Amino acid sequence: MATDEELMAALRDGSRQAFESIFDRYREPVWGFFRRRLPERARAEELTQDTFVAVLEGAARYQARGPFRSYLFGVAYNLLLSHRRRADRDRTVPLEDVEAPAGNPDAGLWVRAALAALDEDDRELLMLREYEELSYLEIAHLQGIPLNTVRSRLFRARMALRQILEARSAMGVGHADR
Repeated sequence: MATDEELMAALRDGSRQAFESIFDRYREPVWGFFRRRLPERARAEELTQDTFVAVLEGAARYQARGPFRSYLFGVAYNLLLSHRRRADRDRTVPLEDVEAPAGNPDAGLWVRAALAALDEDDRELLMLREYEELSYLEIAHLQGIPLNTVRSRLFRARMALRQILEARSAMGVGHADR
């Protein structure tokens, strides 16, 4: 199996098969990235396609300065930011894409509501780490911030999320039997 960097080199040389391999490898993760951030499935699909078009169009300029995955999610992230600038409305995490832990069907709703209550930057950072499973280094590269800043912001975001969840738990929110 070819590495992402090998596929990008082949794509730069015009290989359609290399593009198809990259698309097959990353279509679902990129679509999930957008789907968790946008309420409309069609818009998530459109931005996913735009991401791969941008990769295809930028293949000649691509330089492996870090993991390809960071580059790809950087393209997706920039498209998302551009979309958010154009769309002047609230963005929510779709209910159907949040999975509840086994045994507690309301837990997914709790997490969704708690994420929505976070500052947008904290929410985005947590989603990059927990949903997209990007490494701290990949997030630092993607957002153009130092690695230690990623660590401290993630710590702060997790603490804020925890406080929101604990407050909801103390109030009995989501527990029908209380």
